[in-house]
Formats: sequence, structure tokens, C-alpha cells
Amino acid sequence: MSAPRTIAVVGAGMAAARLAQQLEALGADADVTLYGGEPEAPYNRALIADVLTGRHRPADLALPVGAARLRTGSEVVALDPAGRTLTLADGDRARYDELVLATGANPVLPPLRGLFTADGSWRTGLHALRSLADCARLAADAATAHRAVVIGGGVLGVSAARALAALGLPVEIVHQGPHLLERHLDEGAAHAVRQALARLGVETYPANRARALDGEDRVAGVTLATGRRLDADLVVLACGVRPRTGLAHSAGLPVGRGIQVDDTLACAPGTYAIGDCAEHRGVVHGLAAPAWDQADLLARRLSGADPDARWTGTRTLARLTAGPLEYAAFGVGEAPADADVLCLGDATRGTYRRLVLRGDRLLGGALVGDLATAGTLSRAWLEGRPVGPDPLSLLLAPPVPGAANPHPPRTAVRKATP
Repeated sequence: MSAPRTIAVVGAGMAAARLAQQLEALGADADVTLYGGEPEAPYNRALIADVLTGRHRPADLALPVGAARLRTGSEVVALDPAGRTLTLADGDRARYDELVLATGANPVLPPLRGLFTADGSWRTGLHALRSLADCARLAADAATAHRAVVIGGGVLGVSAARALAALGLPVEIVHQGPHLLERHLDEGAAHAVRQALARLGVETYPANRARALDGEDRVAGVTLATGRRLDADLVVLACGVRPRTGLAHSAGLPVGRGIQVDDTLACAPGTYAIGDCAEHRGVVHGLAAPAWDQADLLARRLSGADPDARWTGTRTLARLTAGPLEYAAFGVGEAPADADVLCLGDATRGTYRRLVLRGDRLLGGALVGDLATAGTLSRAWLEGRPVGPDPLSLLLAPPVPGAANPHPPRTAVRKATP
């Protein structure tokens, strides 16, 4: 009997763990090894802000890897795709039959004056939030800090600000975009999120750019491009991520914004890329759902369960549920000219709901403050099924039997097709 083939997975994050788990579930005849640079086993990176607040312990975030061999603290420093070998930081080398790059992404450092001290190190009080180690350092610093500024108002920035506010810190968000979470939410939904954050003690400054960090060895504040200064002894950088492509580039693999893959998720013969590091048809998704979908598809190919499977993209739902702050968004944000837009807003309850429709089909939607109908709406969108003659009913959660609605919608606007 021939030996099973070997599959080396460079990276031990969410995409890698999902791939390993699915390979086992599909009965793949392969020896799978995950090489992770971090000391921890794979964990759900999307939940680290909840570790900061104490809602979850680090162990709660652990992800299964099936029967795969896991090598933590084992950074891969070189690849030889032609010879099908990899080299680790300790000099060890390993052969493989197939290689999967799941190297993830690094935090983006904004063009700020004062990021580094004279010796090139980060200033005390300055943090990124990408790993459990980052989370531990931030939690220790937050215990003695007095004011915090989060630079970046995307998903991570909003999550980090909410977590720091839950620890009792006054927090301000500086966001260069026109409104918070502009990748996922329209202006109305973002305004509702901004109000929800204000109720938690978080002030936000959209359409503002941080220009410089003040202070000597420790951060003392953030100066905006307008000249305004925000006092802070703790600053979190949440300016997005950049695919980690250095290893692939050094190995001569195709790299654009990410590691460029085709519809089979291959970037070279026997070499694949998935997750935050992968670029498919010019798109780097940078979200958990597409990463898991890619892992599932590649597992079907490598296991032989569906060797002809092709990746054509994914339809993703962005969702945050963090105590009193919650939102969900899917599909298009900006409505096409031939679409109808239906909105319901209730300032008293702090809720906002918006649907974009073409005829009786959902093109997108956003909900803030009440996600009771999020599942129904997202399924209708994913399945492309008609929503019926009364789409307004989709925005209204079923009433409690025998109870009156104490907070009827404050606005209901339908924009007809021009």
C-alpha cells in the first residue's frame, strides 16, 4: 500500500483550521500538517475583542483541526514550490506533495508621525489588535490607562472601541472614511451605530484623519489633520489589514494585492492559497465567511469528494453582536439607480433597518439595533428568492402575542424607481 500524500498548510489560523477539519470529515487520504508562527493553537480571531472584555476566555476561541498534525511556533521562512519543500526558522526542512498557503494578513500601519521612538520601537501605549498576544498586552495596558483613541472605524475599530468602553475607559474613534463601517453599512445605518456607541461612552470622528501621535516614550495624544488634539494614553491602530504575501513573493509565486489564485484556488501546480492572503479575480475578501468557504471548496478538491469544484466568489453577511451594539449587513450598500430602497428608523429604540430591492428580489440590506429578522432576510438574499408583495413585513419582527407594540416605526420611506 502506498503512503498517503502529504499536505502542508502554512499558517494555523481560521482558514487553515477549517481546511484541516473538512479534510478529515471528507475522509481525505492524506497526512496534513499545519505550520503556525504563533505559539497558540488555531483560534477564532474574530472574537478576540470579547476576550478583552472578559466575555470569553482565550481557551473558548479554540478551533478544531481534525486529525491534522499541528506545529505551533514553527514559522516557515522559505518555500521551494518546484522541489516541494519548505524551510522553518529553526532550519528544519519538510517535503510535501501539496501546499496550501493560509498565511493571513498583517495590520496596516497608517502614515502617522510619531509611531516609533528614537530606537525604532513602538511607543508605549500604542497597540494593534490582531492576535491573542496583542489582546493580552492591550488588556494589561488598559487596566492603568485613562483615555483611549481608536484609529479606524471599520469592524475591528468599532469592536475594539466597544470593548475598551466596557472596561470603563472614555474612548474616541477617528475614522478617515465618510462614516463608520462604510464597507458594510450605508450612511443611515452607520449613524445608528454611531448613536449606539455614544450611549456606551464612545465618541466618533468620521471624515477625519489622524496626523500624528504626541508624547515622548509613551503616547500622550493624537493630533488630527484639522489640528484638533485628542488626549489619550492608549491608542489602538485598527486601519485594516494587508495580505501576508512575502513568503509567496520570495518563492516566485504570483502576487498582486494578495497571492493570486484561479478558480481552483491554485497559484501554481500543487500550490494553493486561501483566506486573508488570497486574491481571486482581483478581490481580497478579508472576512471569515469567504475564508471558510474557500477552505470547504479546497477540501472537496483535495479529498477527491469534488475534484472539479470551482470558486466563483461568496455572498457574505457582516454581523456584529456585542452586548447593546449589534448590526448585520449583506449585499449592496449603495442602491443602483433602478432599485427601490425601504427604510425604517426608530430613534427611541436606536434601531435602523434598510432593504434594497429590485422588483421582488433583495439586493442588500442593513439592520442596526434589532436583528430579529436578520436570518430571514439574509436567507432570502442568499437564495435569491422573491420576498413577496409586502417587503415591509420582512423588516418587522413578529409581535409578542397579546402585547401592543410600544415603539412603532418612526419613519418609513420607500424610494420608487425613477
